[in-house]
Amino acid sequence: MRDSNPSLADDTTDTDTAPSGTMRANWPAMRKGWCGKCPNCGSGPLLSGYLTVRKSCPVCREEFYHHRADDGPAYLTILLVGHIMAPLLLIVFETFRPEPLILFTIFALGSVVLSLYLLPRLKGAIVGLQWARLMYGFAKAA
Repeated sequence: MRDSNPSLADDTTDTDTAPSGTMRANWPAMRKGWCGKCPNCGSGPLLSGYLTVRKSCPVCREEFYHHRADDGPAYLTILLVGHIMAPLLLIVFETFRPEPLILFTIFALGSVVLSLYLLPRLKGAIVGLQWARLMYGFAKAA
């Protein structure tokens, strides 16, 4: 049953133009960042390279140069890859008993591919979260 309280309802509206000094919606901004799009307009690219965040959005001119993603995406990638691959490694080893070299090759490649997939997406999500929470220099632009 769905709660009738509007403050607890899911926020499905896009809050691209939040009033000055107020927080923006976290999940839409993180979703846009995960997809590599500007958390403000959702159409401009966030990254100019594999992990290089643009100075500003070419569409809406939102500035990103003051973001502080730092090592967060790497830590989250290690956490997620470890929590996915370790149980999977145990299940495959106990179920199929493959040769050690085959097991190592499959899981080493799987870990590298999963890490390379997650890194830019998690960086975009962290920049989106910082934008939504008005962290660091994003509060000045609001």
